[in-house]
Amino acid sequence: MQQQSNINQIKSISQFVRVLGFPAPLHPLIALVDYNAVSIDMFPKGQKVSLDFYKISFKPTFKGYIKYGQGYYDFEEGGLAFLKPKQIVISPEETESYEGIALYFHPDFIRNYPLGKTINQYGFFSYDVSEALFLSAKEKEIIANLFATIANELDNNIDGFSQDVLVSQIELLLNYSNRFYNRQFITRKAVNHDIITSLDRLLNNYFEEEKSLKNGLPSVKYISTELKLSQRYLSDMLSSLTGLNTQQYIQNTVIEKAKEKLSTTDLSVSEIAYGLGFEHSQSFSKLFKSKTKFSPLEFRQSFN
Repeated sequence: MQQQSNINQIKSISQFVRVLGFPAPLHPLIALVDYNAVSIDMFPKGQKVSLDFYKISFKPTFKGYIKYGQGYYDFEEGGLAFLKPKQIVISPEETESYEGIALYFHPDFIRNYPLGKTINQYGFFSYDVSEALFLSAKEKEIIANLFATIANELDNNIDGFSQDVLVSQIELLLNYSNRFYNRQFITRKAVNHDIITSLDRLLNNYFEEEKSLKNGLPSVKYISTELKLSQRYLSDMLSSLTGLNTQQYIQNTVIEKAKEKLSTTDLSVSEIAYGLGFEHSQSFSKLFKSKTKFSPLEFRQSFN
């Protein structure tokens, strides 16, 4: 385990399994870990850890909250959480954090398969730990069966078909997770409606307080930080509920603000563009026309 800048970097599955106190895995690029059999002293509490491989955590029965670094899991009936390579996490302080099972697989394990190229499309690997997938009883049963299938395959002797079977099971697990996350966005409408309301208020205040004059257009990073959500989770949630990602949602708000200025003030197009945070009025005019099919002056003239 390599330590740099107080971060324990673990480069291989075999190395990680040794840290956990288990024998070497049958396949060096994939392992399934039952955390009920892991010593809770494997990492010092609060230790920063970076893994060079993917992790999918499944807690099938735990109920309650778990603090993990600066975030929280909220598993009422079990759930899934995802970690991509090189993400830095902090070792949990609660022993309950080590309940459940986790699948670890190295990027090299899927590199020569289509999944190696498409895995970045599964946005939940970029979600914060507090944005875990909450599973219904039926969903939990499906995921548990998939983990059992993977466990059985890993217990068999490695042959020429093992990797093909395991990669297909991982891809199936990810596709089900996509489906269940989409369900979660829809069924948690009240929570997500509050997020969208907070987003609208944040954008409105940004322009009302003229932060755009100093900071330019509001960025996706700024918005997600203020809402305390990961950029990918916010974008996926908005896409599911509004059909717009975060950048498009911001742009639509900017256009609505511009329409208001064009129809109710005598400010020039350049002044409006500058006030909204554009460095160049040409960029504003191009965006406005792409969204409305009118130039800013054409839109203004329609009100005269």
